[in-house]
Amino acid sequence: MTVEVDLIVVGTGSAGQSVASPCREAGWSVMVVDSDPFGGTCQLRGCDPKKVLVGVSELIDWGRRMQGKGLTAPAPTLSWPDMARFKRTFTDGVAEAMDQSFKEAGMLTVHGRARFVGPTTLRVGDETYVGRHVVIAAGARHAPLGIPGEEHLTTSSGFLGLDALPHRVAFVGGGYIAFELAHVAARAGAEVTVLHRGRRPLEGFDPDLVAQMVHTTQDLGVDVRLGTSVNAVENRGSELVVHAGTGTEPGLGEVEVAADLVVHAAGRVPEVDDLDLGAAGVVRGEKGGVAVNEYLQSVSNPAVYAAGDAVSSGGLPLTPVGGMQGRTVAANLLNGNTRTPNYLGIPTVVFTTPPLARVGLDEAAARAQGLQFTMHHEDTSAWYSSRRVGLTHTGFKTLVEDGTGRVLGAHLLGPHAEEIINIFALAVRKGLSASDLKDMVFAYPTGASDIRYML
Repeated sequence: MTVEVDLIVVGTGSAGQSVASPCREAGWSVMVVDSDPFGGTCQLRGCDPKKVLVGVSELIDWGRRMQGKGLTAPAPTLSWPDMARFKRTFTDGVAEAMDQSFKEAGMLTVHGRARFVGPTTLRVGDETYVGRHVVIAAGARHAPLGIPGEEHLTTSSGFLGLDALPHRVAFVGGGYIAFELAHVAARAGAEVTVLHRGRRPLEGFDPDLVAQMVHTTQDLGVDVRLGTSVNAVENRGSELVVHAGTGTEPGLGEVEVAADLVVHAAGRVPEVDDLDLGAAGVVRGEKGGVAVNEYLQSVSNPAVYAAGDAVSSGGLPLTPVGGMQGRTVAANLLNGNTRTPNYLGIPTVVFTTPPLARVGLDEAAARAQGLQFTMHHEDTSAWYSSRRVGLTHTGFKTLVEDGTGRVLGAHLLGPHAEEIINIFALAVRKGLSASDLKDMVFAYPTGASDIRYML
């Protein structure tokens, strides 16, 4: 039997939800399909559960930093099983509740792996579904590394699902996942190693602040090895051994790192390989996702749109961006192609302790655009806001356009950076000037009250 609907949405994360709900509210018949539990990566196995672990480990770190500064009790320790149980209170039942929510809204919910068999026709198991339109919001998966023993790697989802933390943990890669989870694992008492093939980790962030972040991470006892390429992972029965190289020629600079758990933290790619996009005439872009036009419509099949991590080009692969793209697609489906996503002034944060945040342009990008600007940069470890919480590696860098005073970019490492960056994001997105922010009277002493000294 073939089921026909107005819209098929592949994926139930932030992007998929943001498309499906408005279209259903407008009276469209909508089907949602997902091979994973409903709810998407962020809610179930990404941002939300990760932040729970980060919050607990941050409290542990804060307590240890304040020993001798007013705290006299023994330094707190982290109980991983208790934290894991607390984390599950945020994830257990989400998939079932999401499924029920879709059904109560009148949507058809389908569980299984979808693949195209025509321009807007998909097969899921033995069933066939045809939509007037299809939206691909299938999310992302860990990038294949193509190394021997890759099957021994644990994903970030696997790490977040651990009921007990192994003694030795190695992270392959030096991005968000590696540093965020390394901070958690180290504060929980694990011996942690980060192996990154580049000379600088967290490549999307300001290099000076990243250097401070590396120092913070090393102060935790994490062994951060840069310029180290992982070549293989070997299972030696009682342990895993990571084979890596630090030289430019085979056989030179070979190192081995023994671990009980090795976590893939070397990037993600759009999860569209098994959708059989070719059967729908949907072409892929350079980054592997769906090639779309400015309206997030497939450049080769006008009945198909994409949102979130499945898009080959666009903004940062972040949950808020996926949600914005989903709302953009919904508007274009309902009203015709009139809306384009606005990627200006979108902040991003590495949830370490302290957090590292950025928004807008960095120095290289500003110069590439031919902009004239003044850069403000300072190590703020001696500032009151850092000293009072015992943080020893903090700083900022801001870019202000000459003449207009427009805030071009902000880069922060320090207490509450994950919140303060949103104020800078508003300035960048709305074209506010440094004077606009400096003229604000913020509550004091707060993180925001430091803004006027950063411009």
